[in-house]
Parts: sequence; C-alpha cells; structure tokens
Amino acid sequence: MPLDQLTDEEIEEEGKEMSFLDHLEELRWHIIRAVGSIFVFAIIAFVFIEDIWNTVIMGPKSPNFWTYRMMCKLSDATGYADLCVKKLNFELQALGVSDQFTMALTSSLIIGLCFAFPYAFWELWRFIKPGLRQTEKQAARGAVFYVSSLFLMGLLFGYFIVSPLAINFLANYQITPEIKNQFDITSYIGILVTLSLGCALMFQMPIVAFVLSKVGILTPAFMREYRKHAWIVILVVAGIITPSPDIYSQVLVALPLAMLYEVSILVSGSVQKARLADEKALMK
Repeated sequence: MPLDQLTDEEIEEEGKEMSFLDHLEELRWHIIRAVGSIFVFAIIAFVFIEDIWNTVIMGPKSPNFWTYRMMCKLSDATGYADLCVKKLNFELQALGVSDQFTMALTSSLIIGLCFAFPYAFWELWRFIKPGLRQTEKQAARGAVFYVSSLFLMGLLFGYFIVSPLAINFLANYQITPEIKNQFDITSYIGILVTLSLGCALMFQMPIVAFVLSKVGILTPAFMREYRKHAWIVILVVAGIITPSPDIYSQVLVALPLAMLYEVSILVSGSVQKARLADEKALMK
C-alpha cells in the first residue's frame, strides 16, 4: 500500500519495516500538504487583498483603530493624557514600480501562513507522533490545540497591542518638525509582521518549557530560582519592542510575558511530577 494512504496507526505498526527512504517519502508528503495549505489560504487572501489591506493591514495606521480607542478610554480613566492617540503623523508610499504588487503577494503569503498554521503543524505532528512512546504520546496529548492556540493568542497580542504601540511612537517621533515622516510601505509591513509573528513565537514559551523539561534540561526549581532575572529580561524585551517611553505601554507588554513565564513554571512542574511518579511506579 502507498505510504500516503497509510493511517498513523498503520505506519506505527509497520515502522520497523519502513526504511530510511520510506520515512523521507512520508515526510515529503506531509510537508507538501502543509505547504499546499499555506498556498491555498494565500490564494484566498490574494483574492480579497484590497479588503484585507484596508481593514487589517492599514488598521494600526488609523487613530480609529480599536487599540487607540481603548488607550483613549484608559487615558480618560487614569488622567494620563499622553496615552490617547489622536493623530498618527506619517504617510506611506511605494518607492518602487512593483512595490505594491510585491507587497500584495508577500502579505498574502504571510496571511496564508497564519491561517494555515494549525493544519500545517498538525501535518508535521502526524509524522512525529508515531515515533513517540506511549507515555510520551499521553504527555503530548492536545499538542496541536495548545501550540495553535498560543500561536493565535500571540499573533493577536502582537497585532493589537505591540504593533500599534510601536507604530504610534515611531510615527510621532520627530527630531525636528522640518523632517516629515514618509515611510516606505515595505518598512511599515516589516514592523507589523516582525512584531506580530515575533509575539506569536514568544507565546510558545510554555511549549518550549514542556519540551525542555521532558528532556531534563529545564526544571521548575531552576525557573523559580532565576525568576527575578527572567522578569528583568522581560522588562528589557518589553522596552525594546515598545519604543514608547511611557510606563503604561511597557507594562501592557510585560504583564502577558510574565504570566507566560509563570505558566511555564507550572508546566515544567507538572512534567517533573509525572516523571517522579513514573520512577516510583518502576521501582515498585
């Protein structure tokens, strides 16, 4: 039977009979399906690219963006007037002849990646899962759900919180009024994509803690011991990705990262607890 028609259970049962080339062939088909899903979503995004640009990509450029409206409400509640964003002092321009078309293709691919990520990760997980032991499969149950959920939450956090704060600061920063802010569209897209996808990756912290704890590199005791150091690093990271000098913006970014670190400690602790329970069971 062809490899692409085998189920995960059949592949696992016949794993000993599969050669190295057979495994490569199986991996190739998983990668093809994963990449194919990205292209499918990218094509759909390209069809609706004008609406996507007007509502999603150009959203953080408008003072009516949801984040800026919430910041104005927070400004009214705290009396800190600098929080309210009333104007974004910059214009976007395309300098190259093909820049707008190139940006349409690039943004379509990025949107395709974001929407296809759960399926693409599931395809790769289907290849990895048969090689795990039964206890490892039980420990990794729900991996696709948790990885995809954290990716989506990080993406939304980067788009609605981090990106608007950075764009607002950079757009309104001027050395002298004689210099007008006219940004290249590639620069704007670069900031939006880098911060959004960067946060999506940072939100995988609990998953990374789980994997490192499973292989014995990370322990909850180590993470608790260096908690203060981690908080300092988080504050530094928050200061870097939010150039705005006000403390409120940095706290908005630092708090979720600190919470993720605490969740990672709990995840590492649960892995260690399960390992100790298995060791006790073996000793009996």
